[in-house]
Amino acid sequence: AVAMEGFNGHARPLDQAIQAHGYQLFNLNNLKLARYKEIFPAPAKTDAIDARRILELFRLSEHVPLAREVLQEVMPAPLENEQLKRLTRRRKQLVADKIRLTTRLYADLQSVCPGLVELPGEIDNQWFLTFVSCRENLPQLARLRAPTLLALRGIGKTYAARIQVWQKVAVFAPAIDWVGPMIVADARRVLALKADIKTLERQIAELSTRSSLAATIDSVPGFGLICSAELAGEIGTMSRFESESSLAMYMGMAALDHSSGKRTAARPAKQVNRRCQAAMMIAVAQHLPHVPESKAFYDRKRAQGKGHNQAIRALGRHLVRVLWALIKHNRLYEIRQKNT
Repeated sequence: AVAMEGFNGHARPLDQAIQAHGYQLFNLNNLKLARYKEIFPAPAKTDAIDARRILELFRLSEHVPLAREVLQEVMPAPLENEQLKRLTRRRKQLVADKIRLTTRLYADLQSVCPGLVELPGEIDNQWFLTFVSCRENLPQLARLRAPTLLALRGIGKTYAARIQVWQKVAVFAPAIDWVGPMIVADARRVLALKADIKTLERQIAELSTRSSLAATIDSVPGFGLICSAELAGEIGTMSRFESESSLAMYMGMAALDHSSGKRTAARPAKQVNRRCQAAMMIAVAQHLPHVPESKAFYDRKRAQGKGHNQAIRALGRHLVRVLWALIKHNRLYEIRQKNT
């Protein structure tokens, strides 16, 4: 068996090669390892000393709960789930890049030609980006004729008429000479990012049909293709979890007891998969309108004084139990009508 720090991080592809050669791979929980070293201190801090401490954990793992929690066995996940993890993470990065560029594009347009910003409902509309990027010089947009506008992809008579109204009152700031090329470049980059995101989504949709885990999660109303694929990719395989409470902790849907004396409280766990938690929060929020029982549970939590995120996590904790049962019994989610 091999234990290492940084599984699925800077240790790649060494961790994959270890599993490929048939070794049992363990990931070190750094926080719990530090706690263990506080209980059994060493005279110095070196890699050799840490390696001996890890070896001690192997020997104690069957007898000391703390030692058992430090070492987490890494189970190989199905290839399609590994691919989903890479694709969904890549998509999330591209979406973040698109949002950043769109925000900058809006600020630049507002500073040099504010009337142009009012044309679209959303700044990242396909037709608007196509219109902005169709010429190298932004003032030329005010001189485009109707046939030229209608020839642009996504611009019909309605949008062409809206553009012609703007052209009559178009005003550009003096900075348009050097800010304009930046705006055109950003608009083209946003268009390219949108195309890349659509390509990734098609690949994710095709892979999700081959992943039994993604198909099961997607059967829950409101979870959707992207959230289901992201959850399946981050979970990887259910064999890594001993119980549904472990899965809930990993997904960030379970809180830790933080009571003292007569004070009863809980605190959020730190060692959660943040990507998985974010996808689960979005999926649970989208799930609410589809199942009346879930909406009623959420409303009860809000009536008890819980905030929106707290109520969503509470409902997410119950849905983790549902997902655990569905996956273990190889079933899909179904809504049954009550007998009257």
